[in-house]
Amino acid sequence: MPASPSTARAINDRLALRLLQQDGPLTATQLKTMTGLSRPTVADLVERLQDAGLVRVVGESGSDRRGPNARLYGIIADRAHLAALDVRTDSVAVVVADLLGVTLAEATLPIGSDTGTRPAVERAVALLERTARTAGTAPLHSVGIGAPGLIDPATGELRNTAGLPAWHRGLVLELQQRLSATVLVENETNLAAVAEHRVGAAQDRDTFVLLWLGHGIGAAVMLDGKLRRGASGGAGEIGFMPVPGTPGVPSAVNCDGGFHSLVGSAAVCELAAEHGIRAGDSAVEPEQEQDPAAAFAVRAALRAGEGGEAFLSELADRLALGAASVVSVLDPGCLVLAGEVGRAGGDALAARVEERLARMSPLRTEVRAGTLGGGAVLSGALFAAREAAQEALFTPGG
Repeated sequence: MPASPSTARAINDRLALRLLQQDGPLTATQLKTMTGLSRPTVADLVERLQDAGLVRVVGESGSDRRGPNARLYGIIADRAHLAALDVRTDSVAVVVADLLGVTLAEATLPIGSDTGTRPAVERAVALLERTARTAGTAPLHSVGIGAPGLIDPATGELRNTAGLPAWHRGLVLELQQRLSATVLVENETNLAAVAEHRVGAAQDRDTFVLLWLGHGIGAAVMLDGKLRRGASGGAGEIGFMPVPGTPGVPSAVNCDGGFHSLVGSAAVCELAAEHGIRAGDSAVEPEQEQDPAAAFAVRAALRAGEGGEAFLSELADRLALGAASVVSVLDPGCLVLAGEVGRAGGDALAARVEERLARMSPLRTEVRAGTLGGGAVLSGALFAAREAAQEALFTPGG
């Protein structure tokens, strides 16, 4: 059935807003070209969006041009703010941005293992509130949270998981109760995959698997442009995957003996020490100060040239071992080595893993280095918050 006039207007408005968000500011002529709508239809929708307080004139398209056709329309990005949180076992990082994703304020807070659940929650909430005030007076509309552990696919809640701090779940519940904003929580590795897909190493791929290499190990599965979370939200928990070369097998509550025991940060550091690689030999950039020790070890090995080759070779062997299992089941065609360790290894480590994987599997798989490092989680959480805001705010009357 053809759409009603009101439905057609809503569809056209949403299309125009999405283009203005992604490619703006734009003139009415550019909107006409990009949407395929008629000039009168574009003129009407621009007027509606202005009346709704969603867009405004932000300039002109050329210094010598004047008149309605030269006006540049842009999203009113300060109508509301967004927040993203990256919740780790020992810290929480916060970014507050406008509706276009431009960072306005950011902060990080370490939270020691000896901190009680309630004090940890209060400190994390206070960090978000301070950062939001620093960003300005606009209200928070949506908050995206990336956290380790399982997200219940039925309720969207962070589940209690053995081995993870209790304050993680407490923080999510506290923010959902205390804030008027929409609060969304997603597994950290899934958010990293979203970010690498949107602005990182997998922009040209709708099907790929991301291996998160940081303090721990995880995976995210993107098939046909959609995250696949699994029946219980546990798709990608490859730290528990049994593999050869470990002193045992994992249990339902502990991944020791699984793939984590080969490529988690502690295991990588032990391997580096066996090969005479010291993590302290790597130069440190300011943004790398919070990286896991394994990332420093990998950078040190790359700087060591031939002296680091044996370590890098064995690390690639270990990564390929787990990757081969994933590839044999999913055949994604592309594997992204993400997280701080994946970024530290760069193309050099990715090439080594790809070469070994080609020997182990008949399924052709390109291996790429992630480009966003540990910042991928915050970036993905911000994308989640933007999408929630777009659904609610970027509609006349929203």
